[in-house]
Amino acid sequence: MKISYNWLKQHIDTDLSPEDISKILTAIGLEVESLEQVQAVPGGLAGLVVAQVKECVQHPNADRLRVTKVDVGAAEDLQVVCGAPNVAAGQKVILATVGCTVYPLNGEPFKISKSKIRGEVSEGMICAEDEIGLGEGHAGIMVLPNEVPVGTLAKDYFQLNDDYLFEIGLTPNRADAASHLGVARDLAAYLQIPLKADDLSEFKVDNHDLTFKVSVQDDAAPRYSGLTISGVKVAESPKWLKEKLAVIGLRAINNVVDATNYILHDLGQPLHAFDADKVAGKEIIVKKCAAGTKFTTLDGVERTLSADDLMICDTQHPMCIAGVFGGTDSGVSENTQNIFLESAYFDAVSVRKTAKRLGLKTDSSFRFERGTDPEMTVPALKKAALLIQELAGGKISSEIFDHYPKPVAPFEVELSFEQVQNLIGKAIPAEDITNIITALGITIVNKNATTLHLQVPTYKVDVTRPVDVIEEVLRIYGYDNIEIPQKVNASLNVSPKPDKEAIQNTIADQLSANGFFEILSNSLTKSAYSNNLDEAVKILNPLSSDLDVMRQSMLYSGLEAVAFNQNRKTADVKFYEFGKTYRTAEGKYRESNHLSLFLSGKTEAEQWNQQAKAFSFYNLKATVDSIFKRLGIGPLVSEDVEDESFEYGIQYRKGNKLLASFGAVAKTALKFADVNKTVFYADINWDLVLTLAKSNKITYKEVSKFPAVRRDLSMLVNQEVRFEDLKRIANKAEKNLLKEVNVFDVYQGDKLPEGKKSYALSFKLQDEQRTLEDKQIDAIMQKLIANFSKEAGAEIR
Repeated sequence: MKISYNWLKQHIDTDLSPEDISKILTAIGLEVESLEQVQAVPGGLAGLVVAQVKECVQHPNADRLRVTKVDVGAAEDLQVVCGAPNVAAGQKVILATVGCTVYPLNGEPFKISKSKIRGEVSEGMICAEDEIGLGEGHAGIMVLPNEVPVGTLAKDYFQLNDDYLFEIGLTPNRADAASHLGVARDLAAYLQIPLKADDLSEFKVDNHDLTFKVSVQDDAAPRYSGLTISGVKVAESPKWLKEKLAVIGLRAINNVVDATNYILHDLGQPLHAFDADKVAGKEIIVKKCAAGTKFTTLDGVERTLSADDLMICDTQHPMCIAGVFGGTDSGVSENTQNIFLESAYFDAVSVRKTAKRLGLKTDSSFRFERGTDPEMTVPALKKAALLIQELAGGKISSEIFDHYPKPVAPFEVELSFEQVQNLIGKAIPAEDITNIITALGITIVNKNATTLHLQVPTYKVDVTRPVDVIEEVLRIYGYDNIEIPQKVNASLNVSPKPDKEAIQNTIADQLSANGFFEILSNSLTKSAYSNNLDEAVKILNPLSSDLDVMRQSMLYSGLEAVAFNQNRKTADVKFYEFGKTYRTAEGKYRESNHLSLFLSGKTEAEQWNQQAKAFSFYNLKATVDSIFKRLGIGPLVSEDVEDESFEYGIQYRKGNKLLASFGAVAKTALKFADVNKTVFYADINWDLVLTLAKSNKITYKEVSKFPAVRRDLSMLVNQEVRFEDLKRIANKAEKNLLKEVNVFDVYQGDKLPEGKKSYALSFKLQDEQRTLEDKQIDAIMQKLIANFSKEAGAEIR
């Protein structure tokens, strides 16, 4: 939210600098995210001066140019070539001097330099309004009154009021601070100074020539106020108003619309002005229209209404989406002469649903969604009417219509001083507490030695409980004024084993140490990524079609991260993510924890002494195996992967439960996520990992005193036989002395029979009690050979 420093000072008297106010606002809960100086005109008219044209003659080489001599108050006159048709000797003009930068209204800034134009030297530029950002006039140069002294700086002549802009990160609960008045309230409470009250005493009804009938037919408008103003003249807003709006980033439209925008940002009360002559039947009807009704908003877009959208209508058609956006047919235009001015209090939930469904986000809906002050509708209406009369003339031609059948009562809160002390952790004097509460606009109805009975004003929509009042007190008292005690009491809790966070951190540290980067992706994703849409957890009010379901797999969110990096010339990626997947089953929601790994590109950067190697399936397998080894999870059953998301790969099972699936991502999935390189992906069931880690027991085992023996075998097997099959056969044949089985060579080629491949395996044998003898070793190897031949059809080479 944008707040102007000069505008803020209209509500409070303070000499504090913008920097000091910034620190105070942040300290009391209105965090200032940025503070910047804003110039009323870009560039601040630096380098522009008032000059007098002393001579003006025809350019010898151009019919439409003049050569002038101008006096800028220096020792010598300057020669300037000018193309304006109205330039003449004796005029006082604005001159952009050599070296300065001018900022055109509709163009890029450019620097003034000494140059030759058609052979004549030009030492500056005589300026038109739009050439220096002061207006839209371009018919000719600006001609100033004769009494303006030569050499006067342009910024002094035009009395530019530079300002400072606070960008406040407004939290959703602080609807009361969504205006300059709201911010000034908090600042005044902190400084213990009064607010400036608006003088509305000049408001009066001039006649009753333009009386409207107003009918409120829906409870979504608890309060609806309005009046008419006749005989207005719609025109350009004055300079001060355009500057005020420009500082906070608003474009001036016309004096009537700008007045309503000014009141919105000044008091936090949205207003809307209708062209009264376009309101059919001179009747305003607040109601909900039939579902499917078409309505064209001010941006020219035709929208389809639902039966829940509250509308402002006349007797024939809808004119405005209540609290959100106006329509094209009833808005104020340059031909408007009479207006109906609306000031209302709409239901926050109703406005929020309509704005979200229609995809509209306006300054009005921003405030109505958070909750406006029902007591502000009439004061804002009066202030706006007076301002419109000042800017556009006209007469107030009706009494104020005010539909308010059930006034919103202030919140009643009982607060004890003991509650304040217990929650804040410091004994704040009762007098300080009452002073802060009073300064915040909260009324103390009754007070005794221990308790306060309070009435909270309706503009503080988030303050409804004692704890909320205590938070208000703490904000103004200052978080920094609460000392941290030297002694802190704490209770010790026994955490369940295993410590889930500790296990996750252990694996995260291991992966990070091996060059992986942790990613955190959105659990919301597009329904097109779902492998079974019937089981998808769908969002009732999605922000967009790309965020309409909860993810069923970790794959696509990770692929999006891979694509994001590859599209930015970071092709070599190693990612891991701890996250959740979601689905429905048997009418219930299911949530599962996963660890996903992604590898793509090269294993390391290319160097002079070695070639860069691409990641392979085995790099991923080594990483997955290292995770299970680190946690002591094993042995595992290996199978071919069954998931269609993989081009090829394997999966690990523990018992009958799937523990992990990993391999190369299928090309269809890569294409779907716009990834054009091979990606290796692992999906680990983290819930099962934690369960297995819980039952894992760490035992100590001495290093054997007796040596291990290695023996190798080379064998010919069928193509479908895997190393895992041979390893299983070996471990089954010798359970005690066989410690390791490894493959150190695999060969497939034309020198082998068709359908065959060659494995070279190594076997580590060791007895913990004594040294193995050759007789024992040979017996074990013969047994292994026999089992390989019988169960795998192996031929020993």
